Amino acid sequence: MSESHANQDSPSPITRIALRSAELGAGLSIRRALPTREQRMVGAWCFLDHIGPVHFGKEEGLHVGAHPHTALQTFTWMMEGEILHRDSLGSEQIIRPGQVNLMTAGRGISHTEDSVPDASTLHAAQLWIALPPEQIDIAPAFEHYPDLPGWLEQGLGLTLLVGDFCGRSAPVRVHSPLLGVDIRSEGHAHAVLPLRSDFEYALLPLEGALRLAGQSFSASEFVYMGKGLNQLELEMAAGSRALLLGGEPLQTPITMWWNFVGYSKPYIAQAQADWEARAARFGEVEGGQGRRIAPPKIPWAQ
Repeated sequence: MSESHANQDSPSPITRIALRSAELGAGLSIRRALPTREQRMVGAWCFLDHIGPVHFGKEEGLHVGAHPHTALQTFTWMMEGEILHRDSLGSEQIIRPGQVNLMTAGRGISHTEDSVPDASTLHAAQLWIALPPEQIDIAPAFEHYPDLPGWLEQGLGLTLLVGDFCGRSAPVRVHSPLLGVDIRSEGHAHAVLPLRSDFEYALLPLEGALRLAGQSFSASEFVYMGKGLNQLELEMAAGSRALLLGGEPLQTPITMWWNFVGYSKPYIAQAQADWEARAARFGEVEGGQGRRIAPPKIPWAQ
């Protein structure tokens, strides 16, 4: 592979970011790619957890009690296993491999997430998308996308999760210019894929190994590639998988705390106070009342 990962006038240096590991429950680990000290966002993507792949026993798996969100969209891409989503709008939806769940928090929503009974495997990516400042208080919504564009390209299997890519468009409704592509290689593959120079991009290796810009990367790392790229030259070992993310850089800095996104500390503080007071803006999740998660104390209020 060549030493340059893009055709561009001013190449951006690749940033190699080690993922942070955490436990969500017995036998269930996650690796966090966003946010980190090295990179807070990629376009409007502001949060990314890689869950699994993991095998677990009965009574284990993913069980997340009722918790709130504001000013964002939660985006779940399922690769193995099944998760049951319930929210305060009354939505109840099982997400299966090859599907996306998209929940728009807007002014406020709450939800739960649980592995389905008898499930024994789980592999997923969970992301947040920051809403633009003028849309943080839109009405909450939930959408399920069982069918997404998929095709073969230069020895790679591609699934378009969001945005436009290689002449195709995903149906997933977002509020900022974004890209998400699942990339798989059954055999060894070497491909050159088109990119938009006005986007910034990152790659999350999910399984196996990949090379770009003369460097090798594994599933324990996140690869921030920067802006100004017009193509991606990528080499993947057999049986590898990666998530390509891109987006137009967000011009207004966001504030993130716990499960809230906003554009000021007072907005976040009010959201947390409303959750603690059981304000109507967050509603109630059927079956989630006994598993309501309390937030930690806001650090700047201490």
